[in-house]
Amino acid sequence: MKTLRAIVLTAVLVSVSGCATTNKDPLEGINRGIYKFNDVADRYAMKPVAKAYKAVAPTPVRTGISNFFSNLGTLTTVVNDLLQLKFAQAFTDAGRFVINSTFGIAGFIDVASMDNVPKHQEDFGQTLGYWGVGSGAYLVLPIVGPSTVRDASGLFIDTVTSDPITYLHNTGQIRAHNQVRAVQLLDKRTQLLDATDLVDNASIDPYAFMRDAYLQRRASLIQDGLVPKELLEDEFEPADEDTPNHSEQTPATTDAVLLQSAAPIEGTATENAVTEGAQVAQPAQAVDASESVVSEATAAEMVIELSESAEIAPEALPPMLDQSQADQAAAEQEPVVENEAATAAMVAGVDETLLTLDAAAPAQ
Repeated sequence: MKTLRAIVLTAVLVSVSGCATTNKDPLEGINRGIYKFNDVADRYAMKPVAKAYKAVAPTPVRTGISNFFSNLGTLTTVVNDLLQLKFAQAFTDAGRFVINSTFGIAGFIDVASMDNVPKHQEDFGQTLGYWGVGSGAYLVLPIVGPSTVRDASGLFIDTVTSDPITYLHNTGQIRAHNQVRAVQLLDKRTQLLDATDLVDNASIDPYAFMRDAYLQRRASLIQDGLVPKELLEDEFEPADEDTPNHSEQTPATTDAVLLQSAAPIEGTATENAVTEGAQVAQPAQAVDASESVVSEATAAEMVIELSESAEIAPEALPPMLDQSQADQAAAEQEPVVENEAATAAMVAGVDETLLTLDAAAPAQ
């Protein structure tokens, strides 16, 4: 009768799971209330006991107890391996159970892991998911914690069929069953001490964090390590595609922008120069314009060369300043402004000097 009731209950839960909407948490209000109850019970009862157990029990003892319950859970894994037609994996898991139960002293020593035998985890909830049954609504079970409609029904089936601890209850050893189950719950809570501290410190909404993490982990277990894409997508709306992306520009476009931004600067500088009507003369520098203009320094060099070739007396030449005196004079006075009339006069004076020197050369 118990097995029949379990099958009927599973069928009802699976049908509810198949009719569930796309909302992954339609019972959020109820779930948050149960989550709050579990949080209070854990904070004031289970967590302090787990910390005391971790502080009192040596590490080898805690590790041995964890290995013992893990080895018992291998039987559930083997059954669900067969239900999922994973025969090679079932053979490996059955080998783990035999090795740890014999050489590992009832599973307290994980000899199979020392021999690099792979470990798997399968349950009836994963089997239902493997055959296409949806997860259904997200549930938070009292004391047990996160689950779904499918996983809750799977947990019930595993507990009444393939869990060795249940057989203690079925054989009338109720007290032993309760004690072993309490130790199992304590061991599992001790293993989660660091994880719960991380969730409380790192997440703004621990409930939402636990829900999303559980759903992603279960989906990964069902698909043997793969997480469906829809669980990885965030719930925010994508950015508007019509909004241009200014950070992405081709080199040609960037160069065009730079040239356009530089053009007004050059135009402004030219207009300022025209408005002022002159340019500041720099020593020993030739200026190119529409007409060839010879600077004063260049004309002086030409006069010196001609004076050396014609042997003209120094007093006949115009007085010249050395470079240091010219720099000092330029620093003390305002910048010399050259206009077109001054430039023409300078060129005419140079031409007259050259003609005078040419005429005087044959006389000597």
